[in-house]
Formats: sequence, C-alpha cells, structure tokens
Amino acid sequence: MKKLAPFLIVALILIIIVTIFISLGKQKQMIVTMENPTKTPLKQLQINKYQDAFCGMVIEETKYASQAIRDDGKSWFFHDHGDFIEWLKDKPFASKIIIYVHTIDTNRWIDATKAFYTTTENTPMGYGFGAYEYKKDGMIDYKTMKERVLHGETMNNPKYKQILLQKKENGNG
Repeated sequence: MKKLAPFLIVALILIIIVTIFISLGKQKQMIVTMENPTKTPLKQLQINKYQDAFCGMVIEETKYASQAIRDDGKSWFFHDHGDFIEWLKDKPFASKIIIYVHTIDTNRWIDATKAFYTTTENTPMGYGFGAYEYKKDGMIDYKTMKERVLHGETMNNPKYKQILLQKKENGNG
C-alpha cells in the first residue's frame, strides 16, 4: 500500500487539474471586443454577455451602455458613458472611432456626439451621465460631458456632486 500511495496522490492531483480545466471551458465567455463588419451598433446588446472594455465589469443593463466602433469594424462595449471617455483618451486610433450611446428617452442607439446628457443619473460607475436623444432643460451636449469626465467634474467627485445636486434641486440641472 505504501508503494501505491504516491501513484494515488499523483492520480488524484491529475483528476483535480483535469476537472478544473473542464469546468473553466464550460464557463460562459464574456465578450469585450468583437469584429463588426457592418460598423453599426448592435441592435440588441445581450445583457450579462458583454464586458466593459474600460473597467471590466459585466454589462447588466443597456440604460447607460455605449459602443465604440473603429473604422475597421472592431467594437468595444461600456456600461457607463464615462468609461468610454476614459478609455478613449489614450487610444492612438481615437479619431477613427464612432461612439454610439443607448438613449433613455427613445431606447435607441445614436451617435454620442448628437446626444444630450443629464448629469445626476445613478450610473454603474457613478459618472452620472444619462444619454437622451431629445434635449430638455438642464441637459448638456457631448463636448461638455466629455470635458467634465476628463476634468473629474462628475458625480464621483464629492465637491462636484454637491454642486450638481444643488443645481438639480434648484431646477438648473
């Protein structure tokens, strides 16, 4: 029995390793990027199947989702509009990207530069920007939203959060 013990231990370890590899292979694979020959936004972004390219979190709803599509059709996905701004800032191909945002008011994907943004939404990463197709009082344009993210003027910054909520309370935001 003493002679068999080392072989049994090795066999047990091998069985455990094989079991781990088999279980990893069966796990649901998340999509971070994809080839998109149509160069148009996905009509239905499947919930819990796509992963945010900036922060790595799973996209659990489309309410604040964005898609970045490069001119060659490669696409990336985000669950908070602030994430695509942060992700894009150091990309050498930034000028070759079109960003689509999912709008809250019309439930459509539109060019991010044509959307209007609220500033105090409860977004997944806390930036606070919700995209809308039609402008209402207090909303900002894409350029302003982008500048605010890059300067840290978001709901993530306690100083600006207080200012933004005060403006909202007073009917100015």
